[in-house]
Amino acid sequence: MTLGMQLLLLQVAIVLTTVVGTGVTAMWLQEQQLREAYQDRMIAVAQSVAGLPVITEAFDDADPSSTIQPVAEVIRRASNVTYVVVADDHGIRYSHPNPDRIGERVSTDPAIPLSGEVYVGTQTGTLGESWRVKVPIFDAGGDVMGQVSVGILESELREDFVGGLFGLLLALMVAAVLGVIGSAWIGRVIRRRIYGLEPDEIRAMLETREAMLHGIREGLVAVDDAGRIVLMNDAAARLLDIADANAVLGRHVDRVLDQELARFIASGEDRETPVLSGERVLLVHGDRVRVDGRDVGSIAILRDRTELESMLRELQGAQGLAEGLRAQSHEFSNKLHVVSGLLELGHVDAAIAFIQRVGSGGALSSLDEQDGIADVETAALVLAKRSRAQELGIALDLDPDSHLEAAHAGVPRTELLTVVGNLLDNAIEACGLAGRITLSIRDDLEPGHVVIRVDDDGPGVPEDRRDAIFEPDVSGKAPTPGKARRGIGLTIVRRVASRLGGSAAVDASPAGGARFVVMLPWSRAEVVDGSNAAGARR
Repeated sequence: MTLGMQLLLLQVAIVLTTVVGTGVTAMWLQEQQLREAYQDRMIAVAQSVAGLPVITEAFDDADPSSTIQPVAEVIRRASNVTYVVVADDHGIRYSHPNPDRIGERVSTDPAIPLSGEVYVGTQTGTLGESWRVKVPIFDAGGDVMGQVSVGILESELREDFVGGLFGLLLALMVAAVLGVIGSAWIGRVIRRRIYGLEPDEIRAMLETREAMLHGIREGLVAVDDAGRIVLMNDAAARLLDIADANAVLGRHVDRVLDQELARFIASGEDRETPVLSGERVLLVHGDRVRVDGRDVGSIAILRDRTELESMLRELQGAQGLAEGLRAQSHEFSNKLHVVSGLLELGHVDAAIAFIQRVGSGGALSSLDEQDGIADVETAALVLAKRSRAQELGIALDLDPDSHLEAAHAGVPRTELLTVVGNLLDNAIEACGLAGRITLSIRDDLEPGHVVIRVDDDGPGVPEDRRDAIFEPDVSGKAPTPGKARRGIGLTIVRRVASRLGGSAAVDASPAGGARFVVMLPWSRAEVVDGSNAAGARR
């Protein structure tokens, strides 16, 4: 059975059940109201008859019925009841619709009215089953001297009840028809809202959607027109450092994501741009979502550009190493030619002096044992940055007081490398040809901390911009063609330092440019492998 038929049958069943239940209740209430109306009328008639002086005085006549019967019949016809029967305290009738019954004893027990109480109920008498009222008749002394019985046949009650049902049944039929029509219309609306899909098709689509959303590597975030998050897959939660994607559904995007990313997603701009979220550089592609020609929200696809830039840096490093090796090979070849010429000319002392003067030269540099950097990964990073600086004609010096021993496995070594790399990249871009950069890394100044200091002789940072320089898209350098954004590296440096409980600041450098000082938590290793330390210094 299709979903539309199921909805129609279910709603028709609900409508019919409601209509039938309402009709039965209404008929019961109408029947009770009819009985109460007749009861009130019969009590009023019986009490008025019992209180008439002509009736009570006639009890002392030789023939009471000759006086009571005409009065009772007039009242019966005027009040539209079936009978008005007056009887004495022995139950002998003084009036009856059938005159032949006068003088006979009443057919039902008169004990209740003769005891001074009022009786209301259904009994079967000489005229048939009737709804009746019996009231006592009191004499001048207050004693019961008789009774008045007023009633209406149950058949007449049923006729009155059935006569009033036509309007009620017509209303119920109209309600049922309208309910069925409304149910069919609601079913069509629901089917249209779910694009005519059946439950099995909807379940299959949802299962496919969940598998697809949580299986793709790109992050996916969707918001509605009100800016509330309606969708976030596992990859997006990982990139945005959100523990549970379901916990943020329904929340406003401004309260969950960084301001820049939230603003871009909510705008629904159809473009691709790098956005800084936390310490990650994300490549975000945004677009509006349209359904049936109307905007229903925005969607954004997130890619981790941090990993991409890391791979690009590795590629650039490999290319730089190859260029350095090529340059060194060419330089060594020239030096060998000079030595060969000097030897051929017999200038042995000059050849020896030339070798001693240029023997340590080359395109590739190294860290000496006295440089004090015992952490292998940090030493490797400094070597790579020094090589790049030399290629650009910039001198990168390591402060002779630098001191960094190998760290525990649990310390933030990755964060240290991020900070040092970004600070050196920033200084290299700030310096021009023949510039000079000085790097100082010390873990012996502040207990439990490592202090990184980078000085350059570039243009520096104006005092009024020293705090804003750590904000996204704020840079002291002019835009470079082909580079979409600047001001991300220093932002990451401050965010890393803040997350770890450290600090990042900028000041004027004695070298004439800027001095960046970053402090990070750090603990030395209890035991340092001598081979590793030696390898770090080579």
